Amino acid sequence: MIYLSPPHMSGRELEYIKQAFQSNYIAPVGEFIDRFEKMIEEYVGAKALAVANGTSAIHLALRVLGVRKNKVAVSTFTFIGSVNPILYEENEPVFIDSDESWQMDLNLLEDALKKEKIKAVIVVHIYGQSAKIKEISFLAKKYGAFLIEDAAEALGAEYENKKVGTFGDFGVYSFNGNKLLTTSSGGVLVSPNEELIKKAKKLSTQAREDYPWYEHKEVGFNYRMSNILAAIGVGQMEVVDERINKKREIFEIYKKELGDLGVFQPEIKNSKGNRWLSCIEFYDLDPLKVMKKLSDKQIESRPLFKPMHLQPLFKNAKIYESGVSERLFKKGLSLPSGTNMSDKDIKKVIDAIKTD
Repeated sequence: MIYLSPPHMSGRELEYIKQAFQSNYIAPVGEFIDRFEKMIEEYVGAKALAVANGTSAIHLALRVLGVRKNKVAVSTFTFIGSVNPILYEENEPVFIDSDESWQMDLNLLEDALKKEKIKAVIVVHIYGQSAKIKEISFLAKKYGAFLIEDAAEALGAEYENKKVGTFGDFGVYSFNGNKLLTTSSGGVLVSPNEELIKKAKKLSTQAREDYPWYEHKEVGFNYRMSNILAAIGVGQMEVVDERINKKREIFEIYKKELGDLGVFQPEIKNSKGNRWLSCIEFYDLDPLKVMKKLSDKQIESRPLFKPMHLQPLFKNAKIYESGVSERLFKKGLSLPSGTNMSDKDIKKVIDAIKTD
């Protein structure tokens, strides 16, 4: 079976897990958590906090910033993990459609910021590609909104030679099993503001006060990553650039061989994505029929994200729309992009799509 984006171990993870077991630090404290967070900090250039998953990281960001019972502008073309934390804090999502880069549309965002009392913007760097984050950051500041970058899929992606996730008040990376790197389950919250990370860390550990006994003055959460998972993360971070190079190589092969069948996700000017998934919007082919044909040959693929404003859960939500995300959902497909794919695997996918 050729999977969409399976885990790919570097070979060092098991060694680090054994070291963690030998130390008997298997809970959410230990050497590997410190090492993992330090590696993230040095790689992206911001303070880091390792947590249970990307969703909890977004929730912590909203809680620390005091975004509660307000309106939050968020990309509609995304996975629901970007949006559920908005509801956890009883906020109202205001969905922003995509432009032709598949990313949050700047004009629609500004329309929403003008018309709605937006407290925060959650921009998603979709499929590992950078959004127009410098411009989005400018708009958020102009209208007095906090900015959270959902870079769950975009670890290592850059805009103007700066890592995405570090432009806003907070950034989020996912280390779920299907991401560029994985800790099996896990996430990282980053911020250029060390005080914000300290506050998030306190809330992630049940908001315990600094007393010899358990003392609590506010609601906290059990959101910390375990030392075992962080040990996996250390092994993964050692090969991060290697993994990005492989993802980009796979994308270029698909684009060269299948570019006559559709449009592949663009890379905006002055950016470099990690190409987490290679995604195509077909001209004429039915993506569900292609998906079935691939499945028959033991090849996994997946439709592009169904926009959040089309989900039954958000049927009454506000949407500033262009129609782009709906079009992408109807015409697009994510192709196998695992970094352990061989040339033979890639050719098998291409041949299966081209075969009538």
